[in-house]
Order: sequence, then C-alpha cells, then structure tokens
Amino acid sequence: MALFRSKLKTDLTELVRACQRQDSRAQVVFYDRYKGKLLGICVRYAKTVAAAEDIFQEGIMKIFSKIGEISNPESIDSWVKTIMIRHAIDYYNQVTRKEILSSSYENVEMEWQVDDHSAVLHRMDVEILLETINELPDGYRIVVNLYFIDGYKHFEIARMLGIMEATSRSQLARGRNLLFKLLEQKGIKQHEIL
Repeated sequence: MALFRSKLKTDLTELVRACQRQDSRAQVVFYDRYKGKLLGICVRYAKTVAAAEDIFQEGIMKIFSKIGEISNPESIDSWVKTIMIRHAIDYYNQVTRKEILSSSYENVEMEWQVDDHSAVLHRMDVEILLETINELPDGYRIVVNLYFIDGYKHFEIARMLGIMEATSRSQLARGRNLLFKLLEQKGIKQHEIL
C-alpha cells in the first residue's frame, strides 16, 4: 500500500513538474484529472451552467499560468481548489457585485437555530442539498457555499467578498434559514436534517 501511495505521489509530482515546463500532453492529463472537481466548484458559485463553464475555463487558464509558483507539488489538490474558488468569487464580484447584499429575502425570519451545521451535509442527500443551495439568492448562496461546503471562516469570506464579517454572519444565518424553508417545501423537515 505504501508503494502504491509513493507511486501515486511520484506520478502527481511528475505531472505538476511537466505542466510547469508547459508540456502540452501533461496539461491535457492535468485538465482531465481536475475538470470534474473544479467544474463542480464553479457550478456552485455561478448562476448558470454556461457561467460556470466560463469561470472554469478562465480559472484553468489562471491555474496553468500560476503553476510555476508551486514548489510543493504534493499540495496541488488543495492549491487548485483554492485558486478556482477565489477565481469564482472574483468572477462573481465583477459580474454581480451590487447584487450580493440586496436580496428580496432580507426579512426572512430567523426561526431555526442549528448548532452543528456540518450535520446537515452528512445526514441528507448531497444532490438535493446542493440543488437547494443553488436556489438561494446570490448573496446567501455564495456565503453558504463558502462557509458550509468549502469551510472558510467568516473573516476569510469577508475579505474575499469585500464585506464586513458581520455581514457574512448575517448572510449565512439568513441563507441557512431560507435553505431550511426551501428544504421543508421539498418535504424535508428540520428533524430529518438534524
């Protein structure tokens, strides 16, 4: 098993090094290796599949242009994820910056209090959850994705989105409450989530 891990690590290191040399064959393998994962990230942050594809294409170009900066190829998985998330947020900020805080759901009542947010992700069908998150207004959807799915803290979210940390907390609370209401409309009750 250790030999298999070592081989996998060596192959990944070699792939990254070849991409750093701008080897086109390695870039195709790299693209194929990360396309599904990175496109999935883009879909969570975009309004449409077409926008997600645009974000992905621009993001992968950014990854290839910055891959020379990687000194530790073993960290490539987390590095590409971070680059793509930040690119998706930058794209979002450029396209819809003014919409992030103006939502038609500003007066959503804050009824449900959830202590263990990660429990939501582990106890229900992920596909239904992601589909429902994508139904949230942009500001809520972005913060819910960054916090619950990608694990960013409020100070990081605030910095990425150019908002106050309190705004991030507020968007998350409202987004979470609206998410629970939408899930309830789909027949999933709070006690089934928690």
